Amino acid sequence: MEVKRISANDTYQIRQMMLRQGKPITSCHFDSDEDEQTFHLGAFTDGKLVSVASFFFKNNNSFEIENQYQLRGMATLENFQRKGLSRELLNVAFPVIKQNFCDLLWCNARIEARPFYETVGFKAVGEVFEIEGVGPHILMQKEIS
Repeated sequence: MEVKRISANDTYQIRQMMLRQGKPITSCHFDSDEDEQTFHLGAFTDGKLVSVASFFFKNNNSFEIENQYQLRGMATLENFQRKGLSRELLNVAFPVIKQNFCDLLWCNARIEARPFYETVGFKAVGEVFEIEGVGPHILMQKEIS
């Protein structure tokens, strides 16, 4: 397995397959995908892209820390789940976020993903909320040291 930077375009197919099933691929294009401080990571197994994650320089008003990144669109193909790929994407991302003078990473985690996020140091904040057309989520945050 190898983690590399990828383009936003490289994320769309896996985002659609795993996060937006039955919806058009355009639903997988996020507003800040092409922003200068956004970066995307992909995990490759035998040269095949099997897991993706996107990181956006974006503040959430729920947190007082000045500079923040948002994790969004993290997804792994079904046959490659539970093999540590998402964990490795985050392990590569943490130092990049810190290098960009940010001390906090946050995400709107799907409820079923909450236990995974907790294993990599995220903490839940607030109550469960619904993202229309996607399902129940919870705000989670991790301070990057």
